[in-house]
Amino acid sequence: FNHALADAWTEGARAAGCTVEILDLSDLDFDPCLHVAYRGDQPLEPDLKRVQQAIAGAAHLTIAFPMWWGSTPAALKGLFDRAFQPGWAFTHDESLPKPGLTGRSGRVLVTMDAPTWYDRLVYRASARRQVARATLRFCGVKPVRAMAFGSVGKGTAAHREVMLAKARKAGMKDGRRVVAQFAAAPKALLA
Repeated sequence: FNHALADAWTEGARAAGCTVEILDLSDLDFDPCLHVAYRGDQPLEPDLKRVQQAIAGAAHLTIAFPMWWGSTPAALKGLFDRAFQPGWAFTHDESLPKPGLTGRSGRVLVTMDAPTWYDRLVYRASARRQVARATLRFCGVKPVRAMAFGSVGKGTAAHREVMLAKARKAGMKDGRRVVAQFAAAPKALLA
């Protein structure tokens, strides 16, 4: 269903006149483990370099993923750990970190089997906050809008159509904002 949401968001963004590049995490070949904790050299695989190039060329980032155990899937966390490197996604010295991905907006689409009210009350929207605030905004992407789609596993076809329509509408809004801000080269990235 995450692919269907991503497709719906893409339809909306493209209908608004935005060019969309899609990166499917399951198609990327890389080691998700950060073995040296940024203290040594762990060269990026070609697919991670491609991710960095796509992000560098995008005015907007949308990330669609399922919430697992109140967090992101391990492969997505590994992508962040490996591709969002210091010196590229952010810099730091003795003072506060400085974002390296400014000038981009973002959207987070999170699916879950739990109802969204349960995610808000019990987990305090942990997966959305992790990706939107602790990752994207930390690196300078803002604004970042987050959407939760709950009860996915038990949802009816009609319930799923409503969720797809919401994702499509969000893509249209994001696409319009990108086109208005970057009329010369409106490009969004969906990961």
